[in-house]
Amino acid sequence: MHHRLRNLLLGVGLLAAAMTTQAGDGKLDVVYHLSDEGKVGFVLNNIQNHINGIGGPEKINIILVSHGPAVKRFNDIEAVNRVRENVAKLQEQGVTFEACANTLTALNLEPDELLPGFVIAEQGGVTRIAELQSEGYAYLRP
Repeated sequence: MHHRLRNLLLGVGLLAAAMTTQAGDGKLDVVYHLSDEGKVGFVLNNIQNHINGIGGPEKINIILVSHGPAVKRFNDIEAVNRVRENVAKLQEQGVTFEACANTLTALNLEPDELLPGFVIAEQGGVTRIAELQSEGYAYLRP
């Protein structure tokens, strides 16, 4: 009896955890954390695979929050074509891209120097990630 009750409670807990990552619109909410400059292409590919794997952009809300060295890869002048194209394609599918305001200051970059469509996380990247997690977003850091 004790094992069945434990399994039932575990199942209810897992269901509750899964439900907390669902938006009011029934979509899965996910925040991707990116700080490593060398992982930009990898993370963009992961996001596309995530969208494809879940059945399309209509089933998921994704926010990529970048800070630290990774932000340099999203500089409009210096971005390589593959990054530029992947960001635009993901934005067309509803992915939101956010950059840390503190990192922009440290890198001496203005918000308008980033690729089009970037939102600035004024409170800082890690603070924004924690805020999204507190709202029920699943956290991924590939």
